[in-house]
Amino acid sequence: MKISPEKALAIATLARLEISPQQAVGIGAQMDDILGYMDKLNELDTANVEPMYTPVEQPGFLRADEVAKEFDRPDILRNAPESDGEYFIVPRIV
Repeated sequence: MKISPEKALAIATLARLEISPQQAVGIGAQMDDILGYMDKLNELDTANVEPMYTPVEQPGFLRADEVAKEFDRPDILRNAPESDGEYFIVPRIV
């Protein structure tokens, strides 16, 4: 597929880019190269290839989600500027 400079200008306008006619010639050639490469990739038979999310094996880095009580209420409320022993006391916003 040949991308003309006019087509490159139209695409740039849709992308809200300002390019000169001289730049449109170069960008059109680059777009043509990219589309040619995509056509070459489309020629490959991928019918029996299992889809993958990443080509690199990555170990799971997330820890198990386990419920644990690590702090007691008095320990948490000790840092509050004001509390009633059960809850934080904050200014009314409404």
